[in-house]
Amino acid sequence: MRPTNTRCRWGNLTKQKKPLKIKKKMKKLSAILLLSVMSTVAFAQNDVITKLFDKYYDDENFTKVSVTSKMFELFTEVEPGDEDEKEILEAISKLKGLKVLVADSIGNSRQLFDQSVKDVKKAGYEELMQVKDAKEDLEFLISESDGIIDELVMIVGGHKQFVILSLFGEIDLKQMSKLSKSMRVTGMKYLENISDEEQGDKSKEKQESQED
Repeated sequence: MRPTNTRCRWGNLTKQKKPLKIKKKMKKLSAILLLSVMSTVAFAQNDVITKLFDKYYDDENFTKVSVTSKMFELFTEVEPGDEDEKEILEAISKLKGLKVLVADSIGNSRQLFDQSVKDVKKAGYEELMQVKDAKEDLEFLISESDGIIDELVMIVGGHKQFVILSLFGEIDLKQMSKLSKSMRVTGMKYLENISDEEQGDKSKEKQESQED
């Protein structure tokens, strides 16, 4: 009888362990699903620019430009002429891509500008600079991760003109402001002001420290 009872006890123990294993598996599955959902949400928040480009990709009123990381990697093979060029080339080599969407003759350019800025800010991008005059409205916005700027967005809305530019990778604003002088894209010239403002801030800080 004892062997029979022993087998029964083992059998009962086995039956009790199965639900525990299933529960553990369910917990792991739930955790994986939760992480997947969170990742999807995070990706969707940062995907607003891609959606904007996709929205107007087939519209004949828009000109589309896309530059991949391969193009930027080629700059690592260029021999710099001086220290400034070396710093700019190093900054360019850290870029992962550039996308530009341009329309020169659309009637709702201001509305497109307002809606695009609203969508980008809603996705968590921070305003860097704003320019408004009688001819056009312009905004620079940035996305940061761990203190590093990983995307610079420029949106322009003027008389029948709309431009959205996305530069992504590891972005050095100071070097990009120097590079903007040679980039013939509407609005990029304003990036030069960032370098000027930084110099002004440094001079002010130096003066204040000397006074202290």
